[in-house]
Amino acid sequence: MQLPQIRLESKYAKIGMRTSKPVQDIQQTPADLSIKQLKADLKIRTLPGKLTIDQTQARADVDLKSIARRIEEFSNEGYQALLDGIARRAQEGDQIMKVENGGHPIAEQAEVNSKNPIYDFNIGWVPSHGSVKINYLPSEVNIDVTVNKPIIEPGINKAKTGYTPGKTNIYLEQQNSLVIDFDNLRFIGINYEQKI
Repeated sequence: MQLPQIRLESKYAKIGMRTSKPVQDIQQTPADLSIKQLKADLKIRTLPGKLTIDQTQARADVDLKSIARRIEEFSNEGYQALLDGIARRAQEGDQIMKVENGGHPIAEQAEVNSKNPIYDFNIGWVPSHGSVKINYLPSEVNIDVTVNKPIIEPGINKAKTGYTPGKTNIYLEQQNSLVIDFDNLRFIGINYEQKI
C-alpha cells in the first residue's frame, strides 16, 4: 500500500562573520632628566700650632748669660753677701763680748776666716736636666661645609598613540530554502485520476 507523502526539506540561513582585530600602538619616549649638582662650599680655617723653646736656663748653665741676667745675679749675690757679712760680724761681736766665758774667741775667729770654704760636689750635668723648657700649643682646624642640594628638572614627554579600529563584516553564508516534495499523491476527480 502506498501512502501519500509530503516531504519538506528545509535549510536554515547561515550568517558568516569576518572580523579583523583592532590595533593600538603606544610609543612612550623616555622623560628628559636634567640634574645639576653644585659643588659643596668648603671653608677650612687653620690656626697654626705654636712651639716655644726656652733655653735660657741651659745657656746660663754653660755660662752664656745675657748682661741683664749677669747684673741681676751679681746684684743678688752682693746683697746676700752683705747680709751674710752683717750676720757673721754680729755673731763674732757677741762671741768677743762674752770673753768672760772663757776660750780664745779672737784666735778661733781668725782660724775660721782664714780657711778656704769646702764645696760639696757630686755628679753634675751641664746643662742641667730639664733646663730646656719646651711648650707646644697644637694647631686648630675649623672646617665649615655647606651642602648644595641637586637641581633636578624633569621634562615629561607625552606618549604617542595610534589606534586602528577593528572591522566586522557580516555576510549570508547559506541561503535559507524550503523544498516541498509530494509522493504517492493522487487527485481523483470526476472521471479521471491525476498523479500530482
